[in-house]
Amino acid sequence: MKRIMVDVNRCTGCRSCELACRVRHTPGGSLLALPLTQIEPVARLFVEAVGGRPVPAVCRHCVDAPCAEACLTGAMGRDPQTGLVTNEGTGFRCVGCWMCIQACPYGVIQPVGGRAVKCDGCPGLETPACVAACAEGALIYAEVDEFSVQRRQRMPAAG
Repeated sequence: MKRIMVDVNRCTGCRSCELACRVRHTPGGSLLALPLTQIEPVARLFVEAVGGRPVPAVCRHCVDAPCAEACLTGAMGRDPQTGLVTNEGTGFRCVGCWMCIQACPYGVIQPVGGRAVKCDGCPGLETPACVAACAEGALIYAEVDEFSVQRRQRMPAAG
């Protein structure tokens, strides 16, 4: 299954990915169509400075998914079709206990409007909005094995 991968060496910190995420998850698909009070205040990924360099942080949809394990209501779980960890469409309601936020090792789950919000992989899009918006190619939507092979091929040969 495809995942959003990060090439930290390509990120310039432009935050186009964050903006694209906000637009994608704003009702109507346009930040200009709604009053500021109705715009989701957070993106579902973040560009943070790490050691003075910009690094995109996005949900890894972990195999062991600490957020799903910590969820008291069972709302956070793995979608059997996509393999993504989500609390949308699971049949259980997020009650805003924030246990998933505390358990997430990447800090990419945010409280919005009384519920936990995280990367949903942009259902309905062939490529997630953040990846499509990344002009530098720092965000890559690929199979994990494919990404790994590409990374090895770009490594300099040991002399």
